[in-house]
Amino acid sequence: MQKALVWLRRDLRLYDNAALHYALKEGGQVWLTFIFDTDILKPLLKGELDANGLKHDRRVDFIWQGLKQIDDELRKQGGGLIVRFGQPTQCIPEIAKELGVNTVFTNHDYEPSAIERDETVRVQLEKQGIGFETFKDQVIFEKKEILTNSNTVFSIFTPYKNNWLKTLQEKDLSAYECNPKPGQLAGIPKKLSAPFPSLESMGFCPTGIESYLPPGSEGGQAFLEDFLHRIDQYQVGRDFPAIKGVSYLSTHLRFGMLSIRGLVREAHRRMLAGSMGATIWLSELIWRDFYFMILANHPRLAKGASFKPDYDNIAWESGATAKKLFAAWCEGKTGYPLVDAAMHQLNQSGYMHNRLRMVVASFLTKDLGIDWRWGEAYFAEHLNDFELSSNNGGWQWASSSGCDAQPYFRIFNPITQSEKFDPEGKFIKRYLPQLEKLSKKSIHAPWKAGHIELEAAGISLGRDYPLPVVDHDEARKKTLVRYSVVKKIA
Repeated sequence: MQKALVWLRRDLRLYDNAALHYALKEGGQVWLTFIFDTDILKPLLKGELDANGLKHDRRVDFIWQGLKQIDDELRKQGGGLIVRFGQPTQCIPEIAKELGVNTVFTNHDYEPSAIERDETVRVQLEKQGIGFETFKDQVIFEKKEILTNSNTVFSIFTPYKNNWLKTLQEKDLSAYECNPKPGQLAGIPKKLSAPFPSLESMGFCPTGIESYLPPGSEGGQAFLEDFLHRIDQYQVGRDFPAIKGVSYLSTHLRFGMLSIRGLVREAHRRMLAGSMGATIWLSELIWRDFYFMILANHPRLAKGASFKPDYDNIAWESGATAKKLFAAWCEGKTGYPLVDAAMHQLNQSGYMHNRLRMVVASFLTKDLGIDWRWGEAYFAEHLNDFELSSNNGGWQWASSSGCDAQPYFRIFNPITQSEKFDPEGKFIKRYLPQLEKLSKKSIHAPWKAGHIELEAAGISLGRDYPLPVVDHDEARKKTLVRYSVVKKIA
């Protein structure tokens, strides 16, 4: 009898899952497993711990709760989820051997370290006479599926998007059927029925993320249904952080609790029906594919290289001053309210509005003159929806070092960005309540407020709210000089 093991990674759902579909298609017994990878988690345990010596990481908690949902659903059908805390290169071959499976099924991963891990697992399974099958699942088009007319990889988004849309067919968006036959989801043998590892046993603590970001496919589906009521106005609302204008689906999509095919199918259908909001949202989903493609074809990016090599010649700020400025940025103490409010949003919730990601990234690199890699690493540590390809792509876009990035001389003004996208100061007041009594005009640049207004608002600059750590106009001039080393290629 055919036996199969499905190795879940970043596809934490039991519907429209390519690996699960092909495993069930074999017709034999199927088990599912997830490995809390110590190579990924142990570095996260560094830094500040709580009173019990545990780490606060919302993502680990979010994954753990999503896995609990999957385990509950599998047990209703006679199966269960085999969960381990260890190295996949050891755990997967061991579990596969114990179950006596013919094949391990999983979905593609595109990060260089994951590709190396999968190759190690494949070789070890092969030695045991066990097959290893992987499938495209987390993107619509991958690797070299979308190419230029000269069969080269795209580096500019718009022609990539046009080719992407031209190539798209109904089959690319079809859902994978994942309906097991009675008894096909096999029970877990006693030898493998170890208790579901607790967060605490892995060194992590509950974070309460479920109070604002319900995990699992159920949580993702609820957020999707809510967004679809607002999608037709998305092109207007997406730029204003104080209103409910975006989808809030990025974390569920990051961990595969929602299917990318389902989201694109919905967006594409509505685009064809004339929805401008859906058209813009679909474009952003295509950006996601674009960055996955860029990383798959340029793995050097995972090691900190600039997409445009000449940009590695930029002399960034360094030493004690740079560290002090970076700390102010991280802590939301730059003296620029929109930047500071955005950083408080990230630090408090693990989420940051997309418009604000661009604002704070531009501020770090082009106002403070700090290497974009510092910001990339901070986002990687704090974002719930951290995705290597998109995070790297976004930071290189902001710093002008990436493919199809904004020109080096385009420097966001944090004050005008604030006035344009948070005109009432509502978002700022939410995260910087000490500024709530300032006028709509002054809240964007408190140091420009008069003494009487500051006194009436109960604000002493430097005590209740910091003075600006840099002058934007002066910083802009320095940036243009800093980037002069790459001016010839801009």
